[in-house]
Amino acid sequence: MMGESLVVALAGNPNTGKSTVFNCLTGLNQHTGNWPGKTVTNARGKYVYRQRCFTLVDLPGTYSLFANSVDEKVAQDFICSGEPEVTVVVTDATCLERNLNLVLQVMEITNNVVLCVNLLDEARRKKIQVDLPRLSRLLGIPVIGASARSGVGMTDLKEAIYRLSAGQIKTRPLQISYGPVVEKCLALLGPALAGLVDKNINSRWAALRLIDDHPGSGHGSRYLFLPRAAPEQIQAAGAQADRLLTDGALDQSTLRDHIVTCLVSQAEEVAQKVLKYERQNYNAADRKIDSILTSRIWGIPVMLLLLGVVFWITIKGANYPSQALAGGLFWIEDRLTQLCLAAGWPGWLHGVLVLGLYRTLAWVISVMLPPMAIFFPLFTLLEDLGYLPRIAFNLDNFFKKACAHGKQALTMCMGFGCNAAGVISCRIIDSPRERLIAIITNNFVPCNGRFPTLIALAVIFIVGGAGGAGQSLAATLTVLTAIVLGVIITLAISRILSQTVLKGIPSSFSLELPPYRKPQIGRIIVRSILDRTLFVLGRAIIVAAPAGVITWSFANIFIGDHSILQHGANLLAPFGHLLGLDGFILMAFILGLPANEIVLPILIMSYMSTGQMIELDNLQALKELFVANGWTWLTAVCTMLFCLNHFPCGTTLLTIKKETRSTKWTLVAFAVTTATGIILCFIVAQGARLLGLA
Repeated sequence: MMGESLVVALAGNPNTGKSTVFNCLTGLNQHTGNWPGKTVTNARGKYVYRQRCFTLVDLPGTYSLFANSVDEKVAQDFICSGEPEVTVVVTDATCLERNLNLVLQVMEITNNVVLCVNLLDEARRKKIQVDLPRLSRLLGIPVIGASARSGVGMTDLKEAIYRLSAGQIKTRPLQISYGPVVEKCLALLGPALAGLVDKNINSRWAALRLIDDHPGSGHGSRYLFLPRAAPEQIQAAGAQADRLLTDGALDQSTLRDHIVTCLVSQAEEVAQKVLKYERQNYNAADRKIDSILTSRIWGIPVMLLLLGVVFWITIKGANYPSQALAGGLFWIEDRLTQLCLAAGWPGWLHGVLVLGLYRTLAWVISVMLPPMAIFFPLFTLLEDLGYLPRIAFNLDNFFKKACAHGKQALTMCMGFGCNAAGVISCRIIDSPRERLIAIITNNFVPCNGRFPTLIALAVIFIVGGAGGAGQSLAATLTVLTAIVLGVIITLAISRILSQTVLKGIPSSFSLELPPYRKPQIGRIIVRSILDRTLFVLGRAIIVAAPAGVITWSFANIFIGDHSILQHGANLLAPFGHLLGLDGFILMAFILGLPANEIVLPILIMSYMSTGQMIELDNLQALKELFVANGWTWLTAVCTMLFCLNHFPCGTTLLTIKKETRSTKWTLVAFAVTTATGIILCFIVAQGARLLGLA
């Protein structure tokens, strides 16, 4: 291996298979992190070709480089930083015309561009022919055809990157014509900028961005690659460019549209010359499916049916693994107890470490891991098939009426598995205001940590303890009802926030409905298990461990005749009664702040005064315990409501703090969700009592 590692940027639209190309080139030799000062994730990987080491940087998927969103700004700034020696742009062969817009923009920034036309296998299936040699001649850059899922074209891509970085290929990128007025402005500003921008950045691109940034203002530019304090020659050229734009009837409000129109026209012209369709209705099958999945009549019912199937499989499939995992972990607990006794440890130390810390972790892992290991792959499967954008399309109108962002539908879906993951996914929302709304309201959809409580209470109090398939179906219907209620509350609170503390006009966005694709099972397993399941479980363990110690201590430290846990329950009892709850239920939720999974075992422990978290053998025994402690159907309903609408768990709060970088908005998220739960429970409890129903 010779010399330093050469940096290669990997750019492309969403849904072009860019991540697959990245994984094919780098294999397992990769890591993820955040861009400096940003919450946007990046992935870096290395590979060796012809004794040279290359570092591949996977840029956020973006449709353009006009820096309207955080993702676009990150992609633009990195390409313009001068760090990458080569930029690879990945496109979808079935949507080449639309993808060429980004290709043309990248070609304006730098000459060192390689175009990877991916998904050629899908193009062949749809009878679409792409003339790659002619495309290369028209664009003036290397063009490589690929089917990354099967590894086709990856060696050719490495060869093109190597030769371009070694100077063995001389590119002549196609130059876009922006009309006589803009071209005169570029001719004025280009020479003035030539010595002021990085050698890897074309001065023509810098001039175009300066025109777009009001060149004659005399102020510094917001673009990193342009000088902050404009030299006199740039100010003079900028003032002259301003006059030319004014004379040409191009002001700042119309200039961007003019530039985009020229880009789109050029992309269409190139595409028409290199694409050949054997049949014009190549997307007929997708359109037929979309006529059902995105229709006004069937779109929502089908969505609920699919989610119901996912949750039924999750609930049904997680039962046995959870039991087996719990059995194994609690068997280890027995061995730890024997070791403590053999070592002569005092009872309090055994209680803190084994009955408190270890038992809490065992409970969280056994309850969380199996459902997440089932739910996240199923959810990723829907994502891989291309269905998630259809969900956003179906719900977009509802979120627009709530003055929120349509992409919030996608972030809400991620919250089903884990609210922390849902908060992280809010990064896809461009508007900071709407991103905050999505973060604050994400907790209103139930995560898998709340499913056990919702399911258990529904089965023993609502459906009367139906067994077998009936129990699973009842549990699924309960979860679906909770989801629908959560969506309604999310829309209502989003509307209230947008009219009060987060006022603003809802932004528009382009939502691409990608073609339906055959899912990649191996990729689904890796992404869902490593990137989602283990990531979320790791955060839950971090916050659940100290919770076990605190809970055990509160249950075993006595003041007078009662433990701290009992004193707290007695103090909260009057307030709990107003909400249809009791003091022990509220204490269980408070102590369960680190992880929703431990709320139910804390409550059982409190009622039985065992001093340690336990699980009863069956649901009938659980019902008898609750009834003996004064529970009615109203208590169960109000507990389910509060479970659905209460403060985020510790993992989610920690994630909100990291994503917003603000204690203020973390506290707002805590207050909004808790206040909603209190108000709803109060209305239901007092309403039922006034009507004589309880």
